[in-house]
Amino acid sequence: MSTQPTSGFSTRAIHAGQEPDTATGAVVVPIYQTSTFAQQAVGKHRGYEYARTGNPTRAALEACIASLEGGRHGLAFASGMAAEATIMQLLKPGDHTVAVDDLYGGTYRLFHRVLEPMGLTFSFVDGADLQAVERSLTERTRLVWVESPTNPLLKLVDIEAVARLAHARSALLVVDNTFMSPYFQRPLGLGADIVVHSATKYLGGHSDVIGGALVVNREDLREQLAFLQNAVGGVPGPLDAWLVLRGLKTLAVRMREHDRNARLMADFLSEHPKVARVFYPGLPGNPQRELAQRQASGFGGMISFEVKGGLESARRVVERTRLFTLAESLGGVESLIELPAAMTHASIPAETRRARGVADGLVRVSVGLEDVADLISDLDRALSQA
Repeated sequence: MSTQPTSGFSTRAIHAGQEPDTATGAVVVPIYQTSTFAQQAVGKHRGYEYARTGNPTRAALEACIASLEGGRHGLAFASGMAAEATIMQLLKPGDHTVAVDDLYGGTYRLFHRVLEPMGLTFSFVDGADLQAVERSLTERTRLVWVESPTNPLLKLVDIEAVARLAHARSALLVVDNTFMSPYFQRPLGLGADIVVHSATKYLGGHSDVIGGALVVNREDLREQLAFLQNAVGGVPGPLDAWLVLRGLKTLAVRMREHDRNARLMADFLSEHPKVARVFYPGLPGNPQRELAQRQASGFGGMISFEVKGGLESARRVVERTRLFTLAESLGGVESLIELPAAMTHASIPAETRRARGVADGLVRVSVGLEDVADLISDLDRALSQA
């Protein structure tokens, strides 16, 4: 289980791992833009020897993210995919992973196109169906991989229940917490073994950096993942680490506003005559709302919805907004809109997407921090033209 933090979330976001610089007193962690470090003697150094292995700016970020997730150890990476690929290198050919079927397209591509040809095996199941998860576990299962909420249908997974199923088979539970951020949800406290983030998204928060992160409690996992982090080398540069660290300082206030705006946006969409269906766990009619309230403290800033008329109507909507920017990614201060079938999830075959409920007319929005009345007006105008 996770360690119990001794101070509030925002306090730790601003101070954890970020003591004033001992050399100069700088209040903000410096960008240690160096590839190597002088040694006092052969094999004797001040904690750093080569920047792929460790860098003080990166170390501050890793400490802060671990604190916010209620974990003991953080590891930073050059991207969310670099973090995910590092996890998968814990496995060997023949090992089996059970993953949710509503999955980020990049993760599916990594599993299906890169790792399956190397001998790893995968089963994709509805993570909300605990019986389906349990049936998919085998004696070769080493990982259970979930997103909660999932991408792009925002289905929830009962993390505690799935953790029990995974641990009964001696498998590790990996939870992608990108959509919720540690402000709203902390999977380690619910039984997860590894939490993964695309730090590009809410952690960085300003659409100006690519990064990834892992957080664990177990020392053996930290040792294995830190070895791979150094050996494979998918680490962030010091400026990227510094940008994510800066973003973390405002994570709490940003997430509260994302959540507030998204709730109002979801209410608007649920009543719109051009919208067939809204996917948002905070809506009163969502059957998973109680689970959302039990394992998280908010509903987040992501919404998906189906436009009546299918793909062409949805395409007209996303191409005619003015405040919502047509772009992939999410979690920045600006609102983004996209078509998963043609953009973020295009790497998943069309028949597979449709079988999993990702309709061609599905639109995904990352609700930003603009005035929500302006966002609603913008989307209402675009929908009226569909």
